[in-house]
Formats: sequence, C-alpha cells, structure tokens
Amino acid sequence: MRAISIVTGGAYPWGAKNVDTDVIIPAHWLKTISRAGLGRGAFETVRAQPGNIFDDPLYAGSPILIAGDNFGCGSSREHAAWALTEIGISVVIAPSFSDIFSGNAIKNGIVPVVLPQAAIDRLIEVAATDPITVDLGTMTVTTPFQDRFAFALDPFRRQCLIEGLDEIGLTLARDAAIARYETLAAAAMPWLAVQPAAA
Repeated sequence: MRAISIVTGGAYPWGAKNVDTDVIIPAHWLKTISRAGLGRGAFETVRAQPGNIFDDPLYAGSPILIAGDNFGCGSSREHAAWALTEIGISVVIAPSFSDIFSGNAIKNGIVPVVLPQAAIDRLIEVAATDPITVDLGTMTVTTPFQDRFAFALDPFRRQCLIEGLDEIGLTLARDAAIARYETLAAAAMPWLAVQPAAA
C-alpha cells in the first residue's frame, strides 16, 4: 500500500448521496480476484450518461472525489476501493460513509474524510475551478481561498495511511519480534516443533 501524507489536486465535484458499491463497481466486474482492470468498470452506469463528471477532461485524473451522505453503502465488496484506486482516487470527502466501505478504503490506501454538508458544498464550488489539499499531518482540507476544514480520523488508521501499512505490512513490520517469539517458543515447547513423519 502506498503511503499518503498530503494529497493536492483536482477533485470530482460530484456530491451524489447514497452511492452504493454497485454504482462504484457493478457486480459483473466482481468475477476477478485481481485489482487490475477494475478502473474500467468504475462508475460504469454513471459514465454511460452523456456529459458525466467522470469523463469530463476538466477533472480527468483527479485524486479527490467529493460525494454526498452515505457513500459506499450496500455490499461489502472490496472491489469498490480497488476500482477507486485504479482510477487514481486517493481521498473521498463526504458527510458520512458506510462503515465497511470506510474500513476497506483505509486498508487500500484511500483517505475517507468526513466533513459537514456546508463544507462539502463549499468544496464542490471550489473544485469546479481550483485544486484542493488534504493534509493528514494537520488533519485539514484546504483551498487556495483560505478555506480550512478540520477532520478527524482514528489515530491508528491515520498512522497506517501515512506509513503505507495494510495488515500484511503491519505484520511484516513486526517480523523480528515474531521470529524472536518463535525461537523462544521452540526452545520452551519443543514438542510443538515436531514435524509429522513422511508418508
């Protein structure tokens, strides 16, 4: 997982409410366990509509998505986070998130920023013409117009994002301690290390 500290760039000023994971990545894209290629299915039904925001050259490649209440509701599919990362989204800003989506987002290097609707409205206005900055160091979202919105995030999850650590990374970071424990356990309980006889 890539480390995230500061994200500055364009933002999709979408603002849609109750966006479920089937809208983020439709079910027929779930026949794979690979993340590769899921970006092609991201927001497929929205992109089928002429003049949609995701195919607008003005916002192409934006690392931030501004959405409405209850983003990521519906199923628990991790593919939704995978699809977002493949199209380059590192931050989703919304008034609220589904708990499961929020967890999946963080585990896949996406920052879920919760802000009140008034802040969302202002950021949608700014994103039409200017970049937005999300800073995990200061826990703020700022604009070139001196807007400054503070947000909260669980300290452990914040640190995981800053250091780029998912569950595997967290385990590997404790590799030396695990190896020490295994050595001590093998000496104290040698019967646990007995290998089964070959057939």
